[in-house]
Amino acid sequence: MNMACIGDADPFTAAIPATKTAGTCVLYFGRTEVIDNTLNPDFHCACLNQTFVCVSVQDFLGQAFCTLGEIVGSLGGRLEKPLIGIPGKKCGAIIVRAEELSNCRESVMLQFCGNKMDKKDFFGKSDPFLVFYRSNEDGSYTICHKTEVVKNTLDPVWQAFKIPVRALCNGDYDRSIKVEVYDWDRDGGHDFIGDFSTSYREMSRSQSQFHIYEVLNPKKKGKKKKKYQNSGTVTLLSFHGEWTRNPSQPTSLHYMSPYHLNDYAMALRAVGEIIQDYDSDKMFPALGFGAKLPPDGRVSHEFALNGNPQNPYCSGIEGVMEAYYQSLKSVRLYGPTHFSPVINHVARYASAMTDGSQYFILLIISDGVITDMAQTKESIVNAASLPMSIIIVGVGPAEFDEMIELDGDEERISSQGRYAERDIVQFVPFRDYIDRRGNHILSMARLAKEVLAEIPDQFLSYMRTRGIKPGPLPPPYTPCPPPALHPLLCRRVSRI
Repeated sequence: MNMACIGDADPFTAAIPATKTAGTCVLYFGRTEVIDNTLNPDFHCACLNQTFVCVSVQDFLGQAFCTLGEIVGSLGGRLEKPLIGIPGKKCGAIIVRAEELSNCRESVMLQFCGNKMDKKDFFGKSDPFLVFYRSNEDGSYTICHKTEVVKNTLDPVWQAFKIPVRALCNGDYDRSIKVEVYDWDRDGGHDFIGDFSTSYREMSRSQSQFHIYEVLNPKKKGKKKKKYQNSGTVTLLSFHGEWTRNPSQPTSLHYMSPYHLNDYAMALRAVGEIIQDYDSDKMFPALGFGAKLPPDGRVSHEFALNGNPQNPYCSGIEGVMEAYYQSLKSVRLYGPTHFSPVINHVARYASAMTDGSQYFILLIISDGVITDMAQTKESIVNAASLPMSIIIVGVGPAEFDEMIELDGDEERISSQGRYAERDIVQFVPFRDYIDRRGNHILSMARLAKEVLAEIPDQFLSYMRTRGIKPGPLPPPYTPCPPPALHPLLCRRVSRI
C-alpha cells in the first residue's frame, strides 16, 4: 500500500471495515489498529468494537469495495483490490486474506522473557517487543499478536497474555508460528532485532521446563558469518492450555466436588449402569486418552485407567468410576484429542468375534475438538463392518461440530471415497439433557434414554446383514478371571 506522508506530522494508517445495508446506506462496524509511519501496514486486528475518534478529522487515503464471496472465492483466499476515492491519484492497494476458522474454542496463556537482546538505541539500551505471526494456508504470515514494549532493557520480561488457539494457529498444533523481536522507536520505524519459529505443539512440551529460542538476524549472520552467534534469546516462561487445567480446580470439567458428580462421572454412570446389565461378568476394560503418564511424562492416547496395561478390567461401573477418580490423581491432563487409537483398540477385539457371539459398545466421553478427524473417520468406516457401536457424549460448553459429523444421521460418514457400511455412531451433547433444577438423577435418565436409542437397531442391522440368528440361551454365569475379549467402556481424561 503506497501512501504519501502528509506534512511533518506523525502519519498513520488504519482500515475501517463497513457493510452496505438497504439502499445506499453504509454501516461502519469496526476498524483495525493504527500502524504508525509505514507505507506497507500489516493489520492484525480485523475489527475492534470500541468507540473511536471521529474519522472525518483524519486524512482519507482511499477505499475499496468487495463482497465476502469475492474474498472467500479468490485464489488461495487472498484478494487484492486497488484503493480508489481520490481523483487523479494512485492510492495503492489493500490485500484481504480469508481462511475458514476451525471449531477450536480453546485459549492458551503464554509468557516470555528475553536475554541479552541486541542494543539498538544510541543513548540507551533497547525497547524490545514481540510480534507473533500465524502461518496461512498459502505459506504467507499474518500478525496475530503484539506484546507490550518493555523500555530500556536488554533483558525484558513481557507480561503473560491469553490468546485463542485458532488465532495463533487455527487449531493446527503443528502449524508454524513465527515470532519477530523489535526495538521500539517513537517514529514507528521499529528496528528489527531478529526472529525465531516455533509451533503450538512445541511450546506445549515446555510445561515441565523452560524452552529457550535463539533470536537470529539473517543480515547480521551474513555479515559476521562464523563470528555471529545470535541477537539474544527468548525464553518461554509459562504455557497454560485450557486442557491442562488442574482437576482440583472448580473450573475444570473433571473437578471432583464432594457434593455432586461432574459431567464426566454423570455421563459414565448414566450409560454404564444400563449397559452393564447386558454383560454377564460385568468386567469392563476402561481406557483413557490425552494425558501425560508417570513417571516420564509420556503422552498417551490409549492407556489403562487403572494403571495396569496388562489387565485394564474394572469390576462394574463402580470399578470404572474408581479407576477414573484415581487416574486423575496420577496423570496430567494433556491434549490433543485423538479418537482413532481407542476406536482401533476396540476394533481389534471386535474383528476376532464376527460370529455374533459378542457385540462391542465403545463409550467415549469428550469435551474438546477432535484433532485427528481424518484418522477417526477412517477408523469408523473400518469399524462399521464389525460387531460394534460407538457412543460419544460431549460434555462442557464447546462446539461439537466434528462429533455431529461423525454421528452420520444427516450423511453417511466416508473416508477416502469409502462409505461406512452402516451407521454405528450415536452422539449427544450432555448439556442438552441437564435438568435445570439440578436434579442429577433426571439428567442421567434423559441422557441414557437418548444415547441408547439407536443401539438396538445397530445391533440388529449387523446380525441381519450377516444372517446371524439368535442362538440358545447361555448357561448360568459362574465368576471366573477376566476374559481376553469383552465389551469396552472408554473414558476420556483430558481436554483439548
